[in-house]
Amino acid sequence: MTSIALLGAGGKMGARLAKNLQGSAFEIRHVEVSAAGQQRLKAELGIACCSLDDALRGVDAVILAVPDTLIGRIAAEISPQLAPGTMVITLDAAAPFAGHLPKRDDLVYFVTHPCHPNIFNPEVHVAGAPDYFGGIRASQSIVNALMQGPEASYDLGESIARLIYQPIERSYRVTVEQMALLEPGLSETVCATLLDVMREAMDEVVARGVPPDAARDFLLGHMTILSAVIFKQVPGQFSDACNKAITFGKPRLMRDDWKKIFDRQEIADSIQRIT
Repeated sequence: MTSIALLGAGGKMGARLAKNLQGSAFEIRHVEVSAAGQQRLKAELGIACCSLDDALRGVDAVILAVPDTLIGRIAAEISPQLAPGTMVITLDAAAPFAGHLPKRDDLVYFVTHPCHPNIFNPEVHVAGAPDYFGGIRASQSIVNALMQGPEASYDLGESIARLIYQPIERSYRVTVEQMALLEPGLSETVCATLLDVMREAMDEVVARGVPPDAARDFLLGHMTILSAVIFKQVPGQFSDACNKAITFGKPRLMRDDWKKIFDRQEIADSIQRIT
C-alpha cells in the first residue's frame, strides 16, 4: 500500500485534505504539531496523529499542508529522512518557484493547486451549505506540475491530487512557472486586487448616499450578468453605452503597462514577498 505523510494535518487546509483522504487506497500518516489541531482531527474525523519520525519512516509521498512561509524550512528539515524516489507534494507553486525546496535530484517534486468551483457552477450555491472553496460537494478543476522526477511519477501525484481536492471536474497539467502565472499572477495580483477595488467602489457610492443594500445588490447582480457575457458563459453582447464606458473607463483605472505584472521577474518579486 502506498503511504502518504500529511504534514499540517490539523490545520485549515490539512483538515480538508485529511477528510478527503479518508477511506482511500492509501495509508495516511497524519502529523500535526499543535494540540488544538490534534484535538480537531480527533473530534471531527476520529483521526489520531503520529510522530514526524514515524510518519516519514519508509513513506512514499509527503504532502506539505503548511503555510508557504514554512515550506522551505520544513522541507529542509525532513529531507535527510526521505529515501530516494520519495514524492514531496506542495499545494502551491510559490515556494517551489522561489527555489525553497532542497536541492536533491533523487526526490520527486509535485505541485498541485485547486482552481476552486466555477462561479457558474450550481453545486456551489446549495441552500444552507454553499461550497465556495471546493473539496466538499461542488466540483472543481485542478492544475498539476511535475517539477522534477521520472515521468512515471506524474500519475501518482495526479491521483493524490484528485483525491485531496475531490470532486474533480477537470485536471490540467502545467509547468511550475505556468502555475505561478496563475497564482499569484492571475488569481491574486489581478483578480483579488480588482475585486478589492470593486468593493472599494461600492463603499464609495455608499459614502455618496446610495443605500448599502441597494449598492451591494446592484453590484453583485451586475457582476453575474457581466461576467456571464465577458467569459462567454452565455451568448450576448454589451450595449453601446456599456462598451463606451469600458473604453473610457479602462485607461482611467488601469496603467498602460499593467500586463508587465506577468513578466517573470515581476512574478518572482511577488512570490518573494509572500514566502
